[in-house]
Amino acid sequence: MEIDKAIRECDDRRLKTKYNNAIYVIKRALALYPVQEVALSFNGGKDSTVLLHLLRAGCFLHQAEEFNSGGDAADDGKTFPIRTIYFESPSAFPEINSFTYEAASIYDIQMDIIRLDFKSGLEALLKANPIRAIFLGVRIGDPTAVGQEQFSPSSPGWPPFMRVNPILDWSYRDVWAFLLVSKVRYCSLYDQGYTSIGSIHDTVPNALLCTRNSDSSEEKFKPAYLLADGRLERAGRAKKNSSAVCGKLSSTSNGLKMENLNSGSMLTASIITVGDEILFGTVEDKLGSVLCKKLHSIGWAVSRVTVTRNDIDSVAEEVERLKSRDDMVFIYGGIGPLHSDVTVAGVAKAFGVRMAPDEEFEEHLRHLIGEKCSGDKNEMALLPEGITELLHHEQLPVPLARWDSAGLIDPSASMGDDGHNEGGVVKLDSLEGEEKSKGVESGPFSNNIKCHNVIILTATNAVELDRQWDCLIELAKSNGILEQMDPFVSKCFATTLSDVEVAQPLSKLCAQFPDLYIGGYRESREGPLIITFEGKDLSRIEAASQSLCQKFHPGAFSKIK
Repeated sequence: MEIDKAIRECDDRRLKTKYNNAIYVIKRALALYPVQEVALSFNGGKDSTVLLHLLRAGCFLHQAEEFNSGGDAADDGKTFPIRTIYFESPSAFPEINSFTYEAASIYDIQMDIIRLDFKSGLEALLKANPIRAIFLGVRIGDPTAVGQEQFSPSSPGWPPFMRVNPILDWSYRDVWAFLLVSKVRYCSLYDQGYTSIGSIHDTVPNALLCTRNSDSSEEKFKPAYLLADGRLERAGRAKKNSSAVCGKLSSTSNGLKMENLNSGSMLTASIITVGDEILFGTVEDKLGSVLCKKLHSIGWAVSRVTVTRNDIDSVAEEVERLKSRDDMVFIYGGIGPLHSDVTVAGVAKAFGVRMAPDEEFEEHLRHLIGEKCSGDKNEMALLPEGITELLHHEQLPVPLARWDSAGLIDPSASMGDDGHNEGGVVKLDSLEGEEKSKGVESGPFSNNIKCHNVIILTATNAVELDRQWDCLIELAKSNGILEQMDPFVSKCFATTLSDVEVAQPLSKLCAQFPDLYIGGYRESREGPLIITFEGKDLSRIEAASQSLCQKFHPGAFSKIK
């Protein structure tokens, strides 16, 4: 059989391993279920194309083994014996439809065309046919892969059948290695820069593959298999308006809503510190104030700073509470391989996913720390399952891991490459500073992780935070993971006046300048009262400070900065 021969003769050891594992799953399924009771969900995408040819090879090899055991003779793989389901959609690309029907003709595929949604179509199909198992081209990075194994019963509320996922552990790189080595046809859209194909309404060529001629403004795109980082394969999917995802915070400052600080366009963040040692008073948190300043420097308002225990449930509860209220949540502490390092697991729980080894991420860790990375048992490579996408920065030995999150599966989402509905997902990013090779030994887990609007920072001191923040900002310029607004500006004044003397004038000033944050504090009981003005418009700050000074005798206030 040509597929099996091509893979076994190639020099790609990783591909051979992936192929052998997938074939084992297929043969196991064919041993458990009669071929008349299994089906393939095919949608013309790259993943289901891989699965089609794996099934051709798997059926051939299964029949060959049966023949050697005294069964019927195996065919040559040119006739496809498995019933195939195709959900035809009016929003599908014409190229997808034409490729699907072309494949059906070439490989003599018995294809059931369904023009209903995935669930309704399956209910109708399974009611009319005794199908007990369905092969799916689901991969671990897909939103529908969350919680699935290679053999997984259908979800509650769905028709009963066994989901069989032979390529669950395959990466984007593995998919293209198989297609190119096997020299099989695939949809022409992939040669036009498309890397993940949904509907005509939410899919465009991946901008990361865009090239422009120096003498022309015409855009051209490289083929999908040239995408350097497979975790960015969905960069061509249309993104929802972030304002629809991140609801505005309605907490108050000076008795006014914080959105008034920037005429309704304020972005807010909260900060969570994880650590029993901080709650016990053993260690002082020194990163919170530094992070607040950095957020203000890119125009973000910090709504709250909290401390929580080294406990998965405590972390999950706090993240769950804040991620729906603020545009971004930053969390640090509790990162690493120790029993008390529960932050990543807590964030995963807050988004309803489990922790699982990430093969590509583990390769980066093994390159960084050598033998200390212990294969599948390496807990440092555990990431929230099915929602991680690696981003690379030239200054980072270990790449930023971008995760997807929110509801994970959007019932209204379009079909993905795997033959399943692909949900609208949110991302999770992890980044590592430019670690010294020995720095990993003395420090904890060396990655920062972003999950939709939750960023897990791994810095343990201000120097590390500076380095990691610079990398995050640099990455944000190209992928928009952290929107940069007009920075805050501020002025501070000191006075020996009492709180009672300035209280009423300050209250009136807050009402007069609702677009500013006006605060007051003392560094010590005997020290001067510090009045702060903060906002986005320096002229407004100047006007507010002059108005305050005019209410008192000359020299009552002295400018600090």
